[in-house]
Amino acid sequence: MNELPLAAAALGEQFALYLSALSNNIEPAQARLLWQDIAAQYGATQRAYHDLNHLRQLFVQFEQVKHDLHAPSIIALALYYHDVIYEPSRSDNELRSAEYAFAALRPYLRLPQCQHVYALIMMTATHQLGELSDPDKVSDTAYMLDMDLSILGTPWHEYQQYAQAVRQEYHQVPLADYRLGRTQVLTALLSRSRLYLTDYYYQRLEIQARDNIKREISLLLNL
Repeated sequence: MNELPLAAAALGEQFALYLSALSNNIEPAQARLLWQDIAAQYGATQRAYHDLNHLRQLFVQFEQVKHDLHAPSIIALALYYHDVIYEPSRSDNELRSAEYAFAALRPYLRLPQCQHVYALIMMTATHQLGELSDPDKVSDTAYMLDMDLSILGTPWHEYQQYAQAVRQEYHQVPLADYRLGRTQVLTALLSRSRLYLTDYYYQRLEIQARDNIKREISLLLNL
């Protein structure tokens, strides 16, 4: 049995629940349409990593930490929309995804809620907390960003599949250019004092993630 349609259905049901938790003026049919739109975006043929499997992996993580979140439904919606627009050849995917989410959710959510989702998605461009001052938002944002990078700390065979999928998304880029660009991205990650902002993810994934990144860099340099 193909698990992806089942996973997509479950993701759609969860999406409706999180949206309904924040809005009392949305009908089930409207939530289904919003989800179908999200699923169509993530199901685009050019996606090999930033697809519905990526969302599924994120919500496995979400289930593990949601009890520590102050605004779990907001974080969930930001996760759903954070890669809704993804074109490897462009550098403004986060901005376009944030704008897309804002436009889609504004008819149903209050303005501050939409602004919060927008800001969360924008932070996935740098995976840095920036100048947040609200302790609850700082904590929630840190968890969300760590969830998005949790793939880096998976066992090597899973990380390999991730790295191969990323390369597939950039298949149009010549190998030499890809090797240079990808190595720069990975080296920049390694230069951070810590990859994971929360103690939860730092303690569980930091060492494995750094080992994986170093191993990928080594493979890239020997291609």
